[in-house]
Amino acid sequence: MFKKFVLAFAILGLAAASAATYRVTLSQPSKVEGKQLKAGEYRLNIADSKLTIVSGKESVEVPVKVQNGETKFDTTAVRYTGTGDKVSIKEIRLGGTKTTLFFEEQTGL
Repeated sequence: MFKKFVLAFAILGLAAASAATYRVTLSQPSKVEGKQLKAGEYRLNIADSKLTIVSGKESVEVPVKVQNGETKFDTTAVRYTGTGDKVSIKEIRLGGTKTTLFFEEQTGL
């Protein structure tokens, strides 16, 4: 029984290690893949070209284009597109990294 527990824990650890995790604060309500996100703190889990945005028990998984630049970003920055209640996230620049996450163009907001 103990060996199974240790094996399961090791597998879980490896799965978690393969995905990069970051934190971001959304300054305004916005949409991603048609799902409305409230302003506030979120955890970002990146694996391959998939981004999972998590807040509490709610999460949304979206495709992103991950691009690495030449210089590190000092802080995390979120770029938005749209106005009023049709604001969506266009890109996220991850502070402390050279990584930018580009979101697909969203239509029908």
